[in-house]
Amino acid sequence: MKYDVVVVGAGLAGSTAARILAERAKKVVVVEKHRHSAGHCHDYRDENGITVHTYGPHIFHTNNKRVWDFVNKFSEFHYYQHRVLSYAGGKLIPFPINRDTLAEVFGIQLATYEVEDFLEKEVNKSKFNTPSRNFRDVVVSQVGERLYELFFKNYTMKQWERDPEELAPEVASRIPVRTNRDDRYFADRYQGIPKYGYTKLVESILDHPNISILLGTDYFEIKDLFKPDLTVYTGQLDRFFDYKYGELEYRSLKLELKTIDKEYYQPVAVVNYPNDYDWTRITEYKYFLNEKSDKTTVCFEYPLAKGEPYYIVMTQENMEKRDKYMKEVEKLEKSGEYLFVGRLAEYKYYNMDQVIEASMRKLQNYSDNI
Repeated sequence: MKYDVVVVGAGLAGSTAARILAERAKKVVVVEKHRHSAGHCHDYRDENGITVHTYGPHIFHTNNKRVWDFVNKFSEFHYYQHRVLSYAGGKLIPFPINRDTLAEVFGIQLATYEVEDFLEKEVNKSKFNTPSRNFRDVVVSQVGERLYELFFKNYTMKQWERDPEELAPEVASRIPVRTNRDDRYFADRYQGIPKYGYTKLVESILDHPNISILLGTDYFEIKDLFKPDLTVYTGQLDRFFDYKYGELEYRSLKLELKTIDKEYYQPVAVVNYPNDYDWTRITEYKYFLNEKSDKTTVCFEYPLAKGEPYYIVMTQENMEKRDKYMKEVEKLEKSGEYLFVGRLAEYKYYNMDQVIEASMRKLQNYSDNI
């Protein structure tokens, strides 16, 4: 069968692109190397009746109404608001940093309007570069050295196996700081978890008569079988170009699941461990969909240098290689025969909503130019 479009990857970037093109009467084949769809937001119900996120916790949050409306066409959402605690100094402390965090750490009670001044004093007695040259500079310039040391320094060293001063400032761009008592991790207008899981959400997006799916299939082994008008690539950027500028670095994770014979293990869904133990965080999955069970499933997360590619590594060396690859991408996209979209294909940090938004935007630009 002749396909108009080959989409490489059945995660959020690929499934969004496939759906948009299928609705434009294009015949689309989605090629996915895993034996499941949904990419890294894949999930499943375990024997305790708890929905487990296969590749670690995923919380959907966005301010983009168009993206929110898109995902809600394919699944109902459970309106979950994410809260995180950080285990530091032998206590569970609210994180991100807010008024209550300062009360716990410094033993002071501040009025909301005093928080900004307090943090400014912490910053003023700290040393950092302006403009920021690295991760440490960004964080210290916002909250000062004491809070940086307590919550960020060791967590970052565990997560990346690098001194925070070796990481680009952009790595710290996602760190929220609050002057009030809002202890939600995200402040976005729309937040939640698909009611029947992410896998069902993606399966629903891909459920269209113009979409065929090949699971457990390596695109590079079969790409010569297709002569599509368009290839939407969401896989690893360096792999596509046969590593001609060298390998890009990705961080991976070892995820250790445990069933605990009690109703709840911890007071919130995620507890960070910046300073103690080898894991970075523990996730208790039943909180996400408010699932009821006498037992609970928790996930201990250990960073790894090699394995399934989760996170891009923003060092100067990697970003210079990325620039070379992206010049090649630009040429291919100008030909009108390829689009590269997503975390792996653009070697760029995206939240889930940003992946969907990028997919929509790229296809809009593609339509405008043909």
